[in-house]
Amino acid sequence: MGSIKVVGLGPGDFGYITLESWELMQQAEHLYLRTARHPTVPLLAERGVSFVSYDSFYEAAADFEQLYGRIADDLIAKACSGMDLVYAVPGSPMVAEKTVVLLRSRAAELPAGQITLEILPGMSFVEVLYGKLGIDPIDGLTIIDAEDFERLPVDMPTGMVVTQVYNQQIASDTKLSLMEVLPDEYPVVYIHKLGMPDESIREIPLYELDRQQDIDYLTSLYIRPYPEKPSFDVAPLKEIIKTLREPGGCPWDIAQTHKSIRRNLIEEAYEVIEAIDLENAELLREELGDLLLQVVFHARMAEEAGDFSMQDVVDGVTEKLVRRHPHVFGELQASDAGAALLSWEAAKQEEKAYRKHILDGVPRDLPALMSAQKLQGKAAKVGFDWQEAEPVWEKIQEELQELREAVAENDSGHIQEELGDVLFSIVNLSRFLKTDSEMALLASNKKFRQRFAFVEETVRRQGGRWQDFSLEQLDGFWNEAKIRKSRKNQKK
Repeated sequence: MGSIKVVGLGPGDFGYITLESWELMQQAEHLYLRTARHPTVPLLAERGVSFVSYDSFYEAAADFEQLYGRIADDLIAKACSGMDLVYAVPGSPMVAEKTVVLLRSRAAELPAGQITLEILPGMSFVEVLYGKLGIDPIDGLTIIDAEDFERLPVDMPTGMVVTQVYNQQIASDTKLSLMEVLPDEYPVVYIHKLGMPDESIREIPLYELDRQQDIDYLTSLYIRPYPEKPSFDVAPLKEIIKTLREPGGCPWDIAQTHKSIRRNLIEEAYEVIEAIDLENAELLREELGDLLLQVVFHARMAEEAGDFSMQDVVDGVTEKLVRRHPHVFGELQASDAGAALLSWEAAKQEEKAYRKHILDGVPRDLPALMSAQKLQGKAAKVGFDWQEAEPVWEKIQEELQELREAVAENDSGHIQEELGDVLFSIVNLSRFLKTDSEMALLASNKKFRQRFAFVEETVRRQGGRWQDFSLEQLDGFWNEAKIRKSRKNQKK
């Protein structure tokens, strides 16, 4: 049974190597270094310690991921053959060392007892950094390898250290990733040869990161917490909903299901529309918050059931937007809004290939006018439509006549059916007139509210009893409201 003991070479100065690590390296029959490019390595040789480095692996590997994997595999193979190894890495084995992570993973996959893996604590550059920059780790610190620049958590509320900024290219990639959310001039701390006699710690603007002349394997970066939140955070709302739904929370919230609050979602959406129509920004902000609350509430219930999470919702719509905009995120070109819409529809059709029928996809719970318009629009896309508006006018007259006949028969079921046909035909006309039937009726509802409010106020001012006024008088008040509105519009 072989073994691997992992030790650290410290952050740079020979004095930072722990006594236990030094003794193990002196006594090791087989000492392997991840790299000999470390300030302490020449001192090992001076003291008669023999070793083998994996520097040759660096030249053959396509990238760092492959490199670290090959090193871990080679160490595991040697241990499985019965060798007892000491493996030394720069800094501490416990801090930002991917080969150690891979060794743990590989060793865990082996049969129990085949090899032993022991990782000894060591001093990393982080401890030196704490003293040099006056950082208290109690405030939190994020440490990440520069090779993971695409996943840099730049919205973290803590300070962040980016390690192994090996060369100009990695520095450039890191800079560009950070500049997506930080100002170009944001001051960052450039760290080179930390803990060594010729160390350099200097503050530079972010945009100059890849212009430094001394970038090499001993280069790191420290980013202080950004004083402003670079993006919105829905986490507080998620936590509140989670607390309300948990045992000991609100009995009403705990009792809800997707179906029990489905109407709330519809109502909040219409309140958003009302705020838009009123052109009231403060009200719109409030109503959008209420609508977001419904979305988070439904996502929380789904997460409790193991269906999906709020993050899945965000990821899904983000991926959909990218897929449906190949003219923006892909190689297609769109010259104008019309071409962009065609691109969107083509992508949407490809995604919705699972739908078997043309009218699939129109929600059954849409408001009736909106549903009718969407159904007619889908039918029109496959050619089931008139080419001009005149036949639609004729169809409305035909349906009105059938409604009169149903009324004459005094058949309530038939009356409802024919009245629906009249409304459906009028919605069809709205499409030919390039008017949204739902918005048109909403506008009429609003107008009715305003005029009726004027009539109500006039009745109140003149005695306050509706029964004291004839229909002709009330109609006169109504007409006065129309005239006042007309004059107001003319002034505009």
